[in-house]
Amino acid sequence: MATCDLQLPAGLKAHDFDNAAQLAEALASDVAGRLRAAIAQNGKATLVVSGGRSPVAFFERLAAEPLDWSQVVVSLADERWVPVEHPDSNAALVRRHLLQGPAAAAKLLGLYSLAPSLEAAAEQADRLLAELPPIDVLVLGMGDDGHTASLFPSSPNLREALSLGGERRCLAMLAPSVPHQRLTMTRDLLASASVKILSIAGQAKLDTLRTAVQGDDVTALPIRAFLNPSLEIYWCP
Repeated sequence: MATCDLQLPAGLKAHDFDNAAQLAEALASDVAGRLRAAIAQNGKATLVVSGGRSPVAFFERLAAEPLDWSQVVVSLADERWVPVEHPDSNAALVRRHLLQGPAAAAKLLGLYSLAPSLEAAAEQADRLLAELPPIDVLVLGMGDDGHTASLFPSSPNLREALSLGGERRCLAMLAPSVPHQRLTMTRDLLASASVKILSIAGQAKLDTLRTAVQGDDVTALPIRAFLNPSLEIYWCP
């Protein structure tokens, strides 16, 4: 691991790796250490992760870490509004690649519910997230368009989701791709995490990140809402 110059705000920690395997191993070791520390201090730990294909290697490495998983709550930064049996479900992804072996003892607090509408599902998830303990570790991803979680540029609920001091923990969100209906934790809830990590790979995402640090319009590039000295960045080509 090396510290890299990504033209980031002063104080922001950034680490680069030669490949995805190295990144996954280092990230899993770091996150596991943070969770152990939280368990030692509070008797429990809460981890919030993002879905998609990118975190699979990290999930599998983390599942192999020695940890009292029975004291860990895992939740999702965002979710596609699909049943948990659906191949695009983030909850299914986490169960398949993270909650295996000893890690299966962790409690998963998902966002999906069977509801008559996306908004009703978001309201149900908002109520469920009232039971989420304080977030110890948050691991975010980012798209080439600068979205993180399911905070997508131009989505109808984006301004509310990015507002500071709002009452909602979860909102309905529309993505520009299929499946386009999403549920996302709001900025306030995500930013409440004690440890915030952004894990990205590839030149395109690095270019997006470099663009993001040069402006302050969070609705244009929602990742900007989290670019501050409390964020740690993991990157590989």
